[in-house]
Amino acid sequence: MNLSLFRPRPALRRVVAASLLGAALLAPLAAQATPALVIEVESGKVLLAEEATKPWYPASITKLMTAYVTFKAIRTGRLTPETLITVSDNATAQKPSKMGFKAGTQVTVDNALKMMLVKSANDMAVVLAEGVGGSLPAFVDEMNATARELGMTGTHYANPNGLPDPGQVSTARDLAILARAIFLNFPEQTDLFRIPAIKIGPAVIRSYNKLIDRYPGADGMKTGFICASGFNLVASAKRGDRHLLAVVLGTESGKARTEEAALLLERGFQQSWNVFGSIAPSVESLRNETGPPTDMREQVCGGKRKNTASEADDDSGPAPTGFVAAGMTQLGDKITGASLLQKLPPSMPPVEVWVGPFPSAEALAAAYPPPPVQKKPATAKKPVDKKGQTTAIIDPADPAAPADAAPAAKPKPKPKPKPATAQASPAGTASTAKPAAKPASKPAPKPTAGPGAAPANLAVPPPPQ
Repeated sequence: MNLSLFRPRPALRRVVAASLLGAALLAPLAAQATPALVIEVESGKVLLAEEATKPWYPASITKLMTAYVTFKAIRTGRLTPETLITVSDNATAQKPSKMGFKAGTQVTVDNALKMMLVKSANDMAVVLAEGVGGSLPAFVDEMNATARELGMTGTHYANPNGLPDPGQVSTARDLAILARAIFLNFPEQTDLFRIPAIKIGPAVIRSYNKLIDRYPGADGMKTGFICASGFNLVASAKRGDRHLLAVVLGTESGKARTEEAALLLERGFQQSWNVFGSIAPSVESLRNETGPPTDMREQVCGGKRKNTASEADDDSGPAPTGFVAAGMTQLGDKITGASLLQKLPPSMPPVEVWVGPFPSAEALAAAYPPPPVQKKPATAKKPVDKKGQTTAIIDPADPAAPADAAPAAKPKPKPKPKPATAQASPAGTASTAKPAAKPASKPAPKPTAGPGAAPANLAVPPPPQ
């Protein structure tokens, strides 16, 4: 039995007895070697933990901290949700997922937050960082200072979006602390995390958090993915007067991430899991481990994978069908994460976002760089000649024409020889040559085509089909 939550570290010895007392209900997650954690938001009590203090790459869950620092700046009056911030060259250079606006485009802080949290737009995270902090390094410093203030002792940030960086590290414990702080310190901002989709122009972009409108009570938070981290999720759900947070890190697909989070939340909502009473450990009492983060690259993006892993991957990979909730036997021994998901009525319509200070189709069209001009290859016309034979007309002056596309149709007639001069016959040999013809007058040269003249067309046999 994996009781990683209750290793006899000095800070946790006081709960060893309680863990053993409830061991029958603390069955480990089947074949689960990656971090998982469930806590109560109001009390901070830990309901379930598995490798929760292990170093891990947070990927786009990093954007929770980017949002938190932005919320702080709004509260202190450094900017407002309507403040316009500008897309820089650095922002446009970020790798997908991103909105793809060209440099110089302006967006409001509010719209940038929505695009960052729903689309997981890496360029919008940089736009917010530069707009709030004045520069990217200054904002990252503020992220790390905030992490220290919150007691996130196992976390260090190198960028605001979670793109791969060996210095970008956190733990399930720290991510739960951050998510809980958002709900407790900025309740007025929490609707941003439960938006199921945004609408920009005619396009609708849906959230990668597939618990929204599928798991009863789910009200958002954030996903993350890079090859080194696997598929990550911080999920929030409410039922009655209970509000839980689940952290799932390192699954091998978006489908597994969604289903495991649903099952963890369901376990947390079962009253049988409240076995510790008042002596349940708090999330802050867990002690982070040291060492390098686990690298999931081979499992998630290795050669055995049939398709390319991406943040949008919600259907690939093995579903955790054997992942059965301990303490849920009264609901049947085949309860899985998939069985807990259903198609629920939409919690809200797609939320409109735009560029500039107000919605404008013209401004949106101008925000995207023009597509690269691709020169069309020369197309062969096939007129029919007088004899009914199909021929191809190819312009040899067209630089896009293929080099072997215009062979000569007919050999040009040999030029008339110049008047021959009399040559002596070899000695002793009678000359059989006809007398030299009278020199013909030199024909006038044909005029050459001027700069604006159309090049000559060549008739060639049709290419093979």
